[in-house]
Amino acid sequence: MTDQGKKNTDQTSGGRKTRWWNVREVYEEQSVGQAGKEAGGQACLEVSFEASQQGVRQAGQAKGPVNGLAGEQAFFSEDVQEHAGTREGRQLSADEAIDEAIQEAAAVLASGGTVAFPTETVYGLGADARSTPAVEAIFAAKGRPSDNPLIVHIADMRQLDGLVTEVNETARRLMEAFWPGPLTLVLPAVPSAVSPRVTAGLSTVAVRMPAHEVALRLIAAAGCPVAAPSANRSGRPSPTLAQHVGEDLAGVIDGIVDGGPTGVGVESTVVEAGPDGTVTVLRPGGITAEQLARVAAGGVKLDPALLEAAGAQLLPAPKSPGMKYTHYAPRGTLRIVRGAAVRKVAARIGAELDAASRRGEVTGVLAFDEHLPHYRADCVLSLGSIAALETAAHRLYGALRRFDERGVTYILAESCPEDGLGAAVMNRLLKAAGHDVIDV
Repeated sequence: MTDQGKKNTDQTSGGRKTRWWNVREVYEEQSVGQAGKEAGGQACLEVSFEASQQGVRQAGQAKGPVNGLAGEQAFFSEDVQEHAGTREGRQLSADEAIDEAIQEAAAVLASGGTVAFPTETVYGLGADARSTPAVEAIFAAKGRPSDNPLIVHIADMRQLDGLVTEVNETARRLMEAFWPGPLTLVLPAVPSAVSPRVTAGLSTVAVRMPAHEVALRLIAAAGCPVAAPSANRSGRPSPTLAQHVGEDLAGVIDGIVDGGPTGVGVESTVVEAGPDGTVTVLRPGGITAEQLARVAAGGVKLDPALLEAAGAQLLPAPKSPGMKYTHYAPRGTLRIVRGAAVRKVAARIGAELDAASRRGEVTGVLAFDEHLPHYRADCVLSLGSIAALETAAHRLYGALRRFDERGVTYILAESCPEDGLGAAVMNRLLKAAGHDVIDV
């Protein structure tokens, strides 16, 4: 990169420099969906999991357009090319510039640094999973509780050999169906294969292979398994844009790979796969229970901690990220209003808004398109249609951050059905609200 390019892609805060590698794609208008536009006013890409999975099955072995988009469907932002530098006396092409950026970021990971990078779910904050000092830097940057395990990301199935002692038939079938993709499996760990900070002292390790070519190429180039929780301050909404990462972590991590907006918008589903064919969901996410049931010969069940509002808080050591602590929260108070009758829900939200306004609160509402005309608040944000909960998943975290940008101090959110991706949406809303629910 040129000196000017480096200057324009570094952020310094608190005396530490954070490198910014721009590998964003610019998409033709028809390639950009409507999901997320109201959430922060930023266009977000709407891509089905099936399409993204098909496009990256060979990623890590064969290079190609990011996110599986081919030919003239994908082209790259001007500032990547402008700051790409030269090789052998010539200007680098966009793809060569992206290769160079990924190699630079991978070198930081390989040397024990921390790098945020895009996945198909949210941005992750990565470090070499084998290195305790590197992993401790993740905990320090995030302010993450030490008993909260991390997910290890791999780019090649062969990496499992050094990480886990066994992959039973149920787990293997899940991998074949959903990897690369937003599914994490909790597996028996090879002793000392990763830092004990990754496993939080447990005998298991959570592993996934992301369905995002930038992530896969970065992990492969780093040459190590990459431990990566979401790239945000602990307890804050997870980042779906590199900008969100910068807001939380610039100046406390070594680098950010900017790959544009993420696709799914909520984290991966975390499961345990039983030898009897039973799949236990520890955290709902981008793969739904209905999808799992088509593969799980013994059926799908929820971990008991998911069924009780405060049950997971009593766990001495959570088996999965996202089980024990309040997560994803905006700065203002968030309450969920839940009920089968739309009119009753709207009336209760209206009454709560009136009372909050009298207290001098800056009010916000998070609701579905069909119900927006019911609400008057300082900031009303849409989760999309209640008939398309994949849009709600995509928009949720951006909306929570938007409330913070607007200085909203009191937020009321509609609930949604807990089938399909609705289970993940409600799980994140409940965590964000600290299980503060008004039933009507």
